[in-house]
Amino acid sequence: MSFGDHLRTLLEERSMTQKELAHHLNIAPSTVGSYVQNTREPDFSTLKSLAAYFHVSIDYLLDFAPGNSFHAQEQELLRIFRSLTPEQQIICLEQCRVFIRINDSEKKGLKKSS
Repeated sequence: MSFGDHLRTLLEERSMTQKELAHHLNIAPSTVGSYVQNTREPDFSTLKSLAAYFHVSIDYLLDFAPGNSFHAQEQELLRIFRSLTPEQQIICLEQCRVFIRINDSEKKGLKKSS
């Protein structure tokens, strides 16, 4: 995904307009529009501000994954998890634990039938 796609996703997840983001970052709405349309990229300072505002890494915004980095889905999961409230994080962790228990049960069932 491109920088603009990531930015669009972040805006949509928060039901936020480009104009609202521009206001929060003190930049022109047309500048945010050009980022979302992938016709322009932010400077380093703005990139840092965007990452801080959305609580994501610059690597996520730039779709950069160094060789020893997490898989893209893991990065996405971590980004989403960090955007949740503390209560939602607890629920999310409990749901993930349920998936692990289900997987363990299925593995045991396969071993018994083999």
